[in-house]
Amino acid sequence: MELNNKERFTFSSSLLPTTASSMSRDPLVIGNIVGEVLDPFTRSAWMKVIYNEQEVTNGSELKPSMVAKEPRVEIGGHGRGALYTLVMIDPDAPSPSNPTKENTYTGNEVVSYESPKPTAGIHRIVFIVFRQSVRQTIYAPGWRQNFNTRDLAQLYNLGLPVAAMYFNCQRRMAVEAEGTFQVHGASLSSVAKVKRKL
Repeated sequence: MELNNKERFTFSSSLLPTTASSMSRDPLVIGNIVGEVLDPFTRSAWMKVIYNEQEVTNGSELKPSMVAKEPRVEIGGHGRGALYTLVMIDPDAPSPSNPTKENTYTGNEVVSYESPKPTAGIHRIVFIVFRQSVRQTIYAPGWRQNFNTRDLAQLYNLGLPVAAMYFNCQRRMAVEAEGTFQVHGASLSSVAKVKRKL
C-alpha cells in the first residue's frame, strides 16, 4: 500500500473535537464502526484513501473490482516527522451475519494488501490510523482471522485512533428477471434467470 505522509495547513472541521451532537451524525457512528470496531475517539489527523484516482468517502459503496489494486493513502496532521500505523480490516468477514470479529488486510506493509472479496452480504472495509508516540516496528500478526484492532493498539501502546474511514463492499449476485419474450411472433411469459455480475 502506498503511503504518503503530507502535512496540510488548511483548516478542516473534521479535526475539531467530536461533540455528542456531531457524533450522532458521524458516518463512523451510523455505520457502527465506532462501538463495534473502535472506541469513541477525537480526530486529530486527516486521511485520504484513493482507489484508481478516486477518493473514497465515508460510507460509500465500492465494487470488489474497484478495489482490486491497492489504494494510495495520504495521512497528515501531526507534522512532517509524525509516525503512523495504518490498519485495514473487514469486521464483517466471513459474512455480516456470522462475523469472526475482524479480519486484517494490511498495516504499514507489514501484511501485504489483499483486496476485499466479500462472499455474502455488505462488508464494511475500515481504514484506521494510529499515531505512534515513538518509532517502533509493528510485527505482522500470525493470523488474519479474528484479528482485533483494540488488541493491536494495546499491544503496541498506540492509544486511540487519530483518524478512520470506511466504505461498503459487496459481491453482486445473479438477479432474476421476469418478462414477456417473443418466440417466432408468439408471446411467452416466463421467469428467466439472468446471471451476470454487476
